[in-house]
Amino acid sequence: MPAESDRAESAFGALLRAIVEESPLKAAGFIVTIYGDVVEPRGGVVWTGNLIETCAAVGISETLVRTAVSRLVAAGQLAGEREGRRSFYRLAAPARAEFAAAARLLFGPPEAADWHFVQLTGPAPDEAMQVLERAGHARLGPRLAVGVRSLPSFRQPAVVFKAEVLSGGQDLGAFAADHWNLALHADAYRGFLDRFGRLAGLLAGGIRLTAADSLVARLVLVHQYRLVVLRDPRLPLAALPGDWPGEQARRLFTDLYLRLSPEADLHVARSFVTADGRLPEASEATLRRLSLLRDPA
Repeated sequence: MPAESDRAESAFGALLRAIVEESPLKAAGFIVTIYGDVVEPRGGVVWTGNLIETCAAVGISETLVRTAVSRLVAAGQLAGEREGRRSFYRLAAPARAEFAAAARLLFGPPEAADWHFVQLTGPAPDEAMQVLERAGHARLGPRLAVGVRSLPSFRQPAVVFKAEVLSGGQDLGAFAADHWNLALHADAYRGFLDRFGRLAGLLAGGIRLTAADSLVARLVLVHQYRLVVLRDPRLPLAALPGDWPGEQARRLFTDLYLRLSPEADLHVARSFVTADGRLPEASEATLRRLSLLRDPA
């Protein structure tokens, strides 16, 4: 009979392949997840070999990793440095604010609804409107959008009006259904629940993952949850359908992240290095993330 560790590795490997096939990973996006989950809260710099090894575990080749790193450098998100024959990359200054905002979204308490209207001014507003729509705002006209999420940064001049619901709150659901494709976001959450519910079932069935597999599982979890949440307009509960799956997805993400983290962080401490030595198993930032997940209030 195969050893328990062999059965665990086989079961997890089959599930990981299925998850990646159902929701493929792009090299640059997955590297961003590695930095956001592992590297940034521990100082922001890591050896290229760690990126290559971690990406290989999810089927991303060394060639794709090196190409993606080059593109991230060209885009101003990473900055490289050398120590002997080894290359290390750290987050460039402009990217740090983006990572902090994403971390607040994933690990912090829910944002309060902040309704506002954005009236674009000046010529050629189409590009700015597309930026707003990607940030969860709904188009009300060629130059007018509404949303509750924080405004993205764009250069198009605009007038922003703060808004609040004075009456008709019972019709917020109808308003939201008219202006957002909520079914699309609900399907994304349900896909996440299906894929990672299988992982939760595997762990509940007594399968014990290695430290390396725990890190890979956590990274794929963070990557796919982040993509769903970043696209969600994050409307208040009163504006959402009664069967909205977002909160269930949040609970699953929280449960799996906390369950995977002890072994995942152990693997980081054993394997991830900078020019000055190994990354720590924990830092003030990582401990705060875990604390916020355990007690979001």
